[in-house]
Amino acid sequence: MDTLNKLREKNPHLNILPVTDPAFARYGQIHYGLDTERLVKNVLDYVKMPDGVVAYEASISELEDERTVAELQNKVYGEMPIEIGLCYGWNTKLNGLEYHKGNELTVAVTDLVLLLGDYRDIRFGETITYDTSLVEAFYVEAGTVFELYESCLHYAAVHVHDEKGFIAVIVLPRGTNEPLKHPVEKKAENRLLWAVNKWLMVHPEAANGEYVGLVGDNITVNTL
Repeated sequence: MDTLNKLREKNPHLNILPVTDPAFARYGQIHYGLDTERLVKNVLDYVKMPDGVVAYEASISELEDERTVAELQNKVYGEMPIEIGLCYGWNTKLNGLEYHKGNELTVAVTDLVLLLGDYRDIRFGETITYDTSLVEAFYVEAGTVFELYESCLHYAAVHVHDEKGFIAVIVLPRGTNEPLKHPVEKKAENRLLWAVNKWLMVHPEAANGEYVGLVGDNITVNTL
């Protein structure tokens, strides 16, 4: 809890809760008993940290060995095909929120802070908006395995330690986050459709062609 207390001291503007807090149940659940030791070793052998930015790879063959895939696919996804990738680097801001139609499993290789919202708080209409004041922050200790429900709005994690950055294994239904193969009429919810099974809205500060739908502060976490 010492790390969490330090984060709280540096972020009086945020109510940072441990991911074990009952408030997290709105967004997901923690998994206990999954064998991720081999996966984490392969991640540490594979990853080369980028220079001050966030990197994402949706499907990494070096992590998708038969044993690891079977462990996660059979025990979490009911034998539905999965992909195992990584999100890693350095990040201190909310910047955007996305969701998928299917749950996301994460293995926290390092400490993380999650900035999460609820799909049911999106305001759909002539414009699509989400108020960032509704976002909740959770501290996750390295080694934690957790699942985010498809109703959970999320984006890249925030690193905790400036000298380490963050590394998170991301498991999703296979094909998620690949480029779209067909043109989509940008109407209704599909105004947010950015990639296969990826609906995304961003803050004006982070816009680069994505749908700008976040209103309010672009939440910043002061890291250690």
